Amino acid sequence: MYQIIIIGGGPSGLMAAAAASADGERVLLLEKKKGLGRKLKISGGGRCNVTNRLPYDEIIKNIPGNGKFLYSPFSIFDNESIIAFFESRGVKLKEEDHGRMFPVSNKAQDVVDTLVTTLHQNKVEVKEESTVEKVEYTSTDSFKVTLNNQKEYQSKSLIIATGGTSVPQTGSTGDGYKFATSLGHTITELFPTEVPITSAEPFIKDKRLKGLSLKDVGVSVLKKNGKKRITHQMDMIFTHFGISGPAALRCSQFVYKEQKNQKKQDIDMQIDAFPQLTTDALEQEIRGLLNAAPDKYVKNSLHGLIEERYLQFMIDCAEIDEDLTAHHISNTQINTLVALFKGFTFKVNGTLPIDKAFVTGGGVSLKEIQPKTMMSKLVPGLFLCGEVLDIHGYTGGYNITSALVTGHVAGLNAGSFSTTID
Repeated sequence: MYQIIIIGGGPSGLMAAAAASADGERVLLLEKKKGLGRKLKISGGGRCNVTNRLPYDEIIKNIPGNGKFLYSPFSIFDNESIIAFFESRGVKLKEEDHGRMFPVSNKAQDVVDTLVTTLHQNKVEVKEESTVEKVEYTSTDSFKVTLNNQKEYQSKSLIIATGGTSVPQTGSTGDGYKFATSLGHTITELFPTEVPITSAEPFIKDKRLKGLSLKDVGVSVLKKNGKKRITHQMDMIFTHFGISGPAALRCSQFVYKEQKNQKKQDIDMQIDAFPQLTTDALEQEIRGLLNAAPDKYVKNSLHGLIEERYLQFMIDCAEIDEDLTAHHISNTQINTLVALFKGFTFKVNGTLPIDKAFVTGGGVSLKEIQPKTMMSKLVPGLFLCGEVLDIHGYTGGYNITSALVTGHVAGLNAGSFSTTID
């Protein structure tokens, strides 16, 4: 009989195990894959964006999927607590753009090693390559966990920290949803977030813009009425199937939501190639370039305004002839070109599937979780944390922050719960 069993050796499971074992509780961590912290190792391009140093309100804004739920756990353990946890154990962190925190060493392995070392010091029993088949809440108010080899373990409290269904090669294959459902919990609809967007537009299919990056552009998902549902101003890239890059990834969950709202597959997106300029300012700039070289072809007059391939694409969309000189371009053509630069609208038809996403949207309903403790409102002694919950953020350290914070709070309270019933 263990005091606490934790299922899942990812960010939230490791942090839960560290917190649960801090006062000497007997803790068992079950991980189905070989190796702990697999998702941490590949996060932030192998550098591990371990948290974000922005103020709470900014962090919550960057967790559009139920971020407000985290105000309560943050009052117990927050982003500064995460920084203190690692730095006090010898992993110095540095701040980069937008508050992102990385190890000074740039090695995700240092973050994983620190968590694993903490578990060893606290005498957590770790069993890797142990796939849980089912969990049960017994008549003796304890939990029975059965592995696929039929081995059974019992505990007074149970923490489900199995992740979502994105990046399945790390072991996140949705097992936690099955366990939570079997214990009476509701799973909200699952969908991919932080994932590339797909389009069947001719310019995508003929690959004319494939591989083209646009820097610091405004990318928007449009509502049915043509107004913007969301805009992200970041870099983007055209691919052979649609669009990707930071701006597209951040828009992806809103593509899914607009498809549901509009009850149709094809919805509109828009690119503002010059978000820092008003329409009038851009028109003045373009007229200035054209007037400075009136005898050149329009394309040559506008050389350097933006990436060459996108410039040519915009000129084609504006139906400006290749051999038209700047001197002969009409006001209507200039206005059309400006409008395209400021709002090129195209159809998208979805995203890549959930197994290609960085983050899973949806999960165990937060209405059934106590935010101060991460304990189930339905089953005493059951705790849930990390991506198995219906919480999702943008990339930039927000999802790991959510995982580590909810993991710590779950572990802390599972520890005190199991000792109170001793």
